Amino acid sequence: MPLDQTPVTAQPSADSVPDVGPGTVPGTVPGTVPGPAAERHGEGAAEAWNIRQSGPWGHRDLAANGARFHITELGSGPLVLLVHGWPEYWWAWRHQLTALAAAGYRAVALDLRGIGGSDRTPRGYDPGNLALDITGVIRSLGERRAHLVGHASGGTLAWVAAVMRPSVIQSLTVVSAAHPRDLRRALLTDRKQMAAFDHVLGFQRPWIPERRLVADDAALVGRYLDEWTGPNKLDEAAVHAYRQAIQIPSTAHCSIEPYRWLLRSMARPDGIQFARRMKKPITAPTLHVQGASDPVLLPHTALGGGEYVAAPYRWRLMPGVGHFPHEEAPEEFTAELLDWVGRHKE
Repeated sequence: MPLDQTPVTAQPSADSVPDVGPGTVPGTVPGTVPGPAAERHGEGAAEAWNIRQSGPWGHRDLAANGARFHITELGSGPLVLLVHGWPEYWWAWRHQLTALAAAGYRAVALDLRGIGGSDRTPRGYDPGNLALDITGVIRSLGERRAHLVGHASGGTLAWVAAVMRPSVIQSLTVVSAAHPRDLRRALLTDRKQMAAFDHVLGFQRPWIPERRLVADDAALVGRYLDEWTGPNKLDEAAVHAYRQAIQIPSTAHCSIEPYRWLLRSMARPDGIQFARRMKKPITAPTLHVQGASDPVLLPHTALGGGEYVAAPYRWRLMPGVGHFPHEEAPEEFTAELLDWVGRHKE
């Protein structure tokens, strides 16, 4: 969506999810969803999956930008909003939620539109609208500003939010995500980055990717998670959680719609205009974290984001870490994050 268009408000359509509440499917307990793909394809019953895992945090839903969003929150103080990447949901930030709260922050992890416990709307998956979801959530939380942290696709949206609503972003932490202009350039000119994004190329086909993602209890998602990490693999419970979450009805489709926009818009007027708008300098202090062994977003693609930041900028390359620094090396990553937000409280 060009950045000067109005936010999208979800409208009912024939293929939209029934309005039964975030993270809920008809016939289940609120907050739970069918697990294995077999159930959604009528091949048998399966256990329900609850995306609202218990812990020291609380769960609630709030309205922003024409949709309902599930958030998990803990602590009080300056707001730190955590935005997951693909194929994760809020659970990706479980380590940082507790650490940030203990350090005196209000830590909030968001489920993006179409994922986890948030609404699955029939449209609104372009980066402009998704970034307005994020800034709208900040306002709905009653805050004027927030320290914004985003991983992978959530990191791309963090870049966009900092351009669209600079007054709302107090500091920016981008993880495993190149600046949108750098990513666009790499996908047009860099064969190695194109090859690393082969899964995104596969997402461009209609319906087939969705079926592959949920087949065999989301085995493909488990394979991606294994291949995209460094030596410190994700724990089995986390992998199980992400495999189950992708099987929530409509999640596979909604979660890959932003990747479809990414490639299909490159030659369209909306994509060209978006790239031009992203030239605007970012005024928020920016920490840019990248795993040196990331096989998805190659380090040389991410390198150079500081060109677009007219504020303090720190590049942090983490040796031996893959696509998920916040989960592969949570203590090291969290220390970097706490140091950065601590430096930019005011």
